[in-house]
Amino acid sequence: MKRRLKIYTPFINAGLQEATTYRANWFFFIIGNIMGCFVSYFIWNAVFLSSGEASMNGFTMPQMVVYIFLMFLTSTLINSGGTYNIGEEIRDGSIAMRMIKPISYNSTFLFQELGNKIMTVFVIIIPLIIGVEICRGILMGSAQFDFLLFLLYITSCVLAYLINFFFNICFGFIAFVIKYLWGANMMKNAIIGFLSGAIIPFSFLPDTLETIFLILPFSSLNYTPVMIYMGVYKGASLFFYLGLQLFWVLAFWGLSKLLWRIATKHLCVQGG
Repeated sequence: MKRRLKIYTPFINAGLQEATTYRANWFFFIIGNIMGCFVSYFIWNAVFLSSGEASMNGFTMPQMVVYIFLMFLTSTLINSGGTYNIGEEIRDGSIAMRMIKPISYNSTFLFQELGNKIMTVFVIIIPLIIGVEICRGILMGSAQFDFLLFLLYITSCVLAYLINFFFNICFGFIAFVIKYLWGANMMKNAIIGFLSGAIIPFSFLPDTLETIFLILPFSSLNYTPVMIYMGVYKGASLFFYLGLQLFWVLAFWGLSKLLWRIATKHLCVQGG
């Protein structure tokens, strides 16, 4: 383990340097997500005002506000760019240099993204968590922070990130066949945004559809961590959904190994 960490430490440093070097691009990405977050807030505010109801499908407006901002926080924390990176490396041919190195192809992406996460956590996530808790306290009338739930939320986010990472790696391997992933990646992000609960809470869906969506891996990306933070998942349901997240991590990790062996047989380097 020590030797493995020593091998991949330069990739962590590379990810950190990339985040600090391209600061403008990084901040515009965050600002774009914040704008989307506020758009969601105004839409849901209009929905509640037009309904005239204090509660809809188990959500009050204050709870919906917390849900919206926690979704933004979680989406930022678990974000993974594996699909885009693989597609670009295949398009410009730089993948050839990565493949000849005696190290794991997937692990190089993982550790490089960890470097980016260090920047994200200290610059964005910590202030946002403080802001969310202040917002919850004001809306609910008292302090809502629960340290145990916070630890469970972080655990769930780690599992969600690994699911997202390995899923994106698996999806990125499509580029070995179709060569360019920009359009497919846009479509994938739109579909996952809906299936992960980032657009609408599952409780607003028909019961059968809600049950199906909760079992699919995409609910483990955003919906599960947010429900844990909000205290909706407790007891047996909490351990069930954490276990389901672990299952999907192992499933996509195994699938990524299988697809890597298949995809490399179809590689055609275009540039480089």
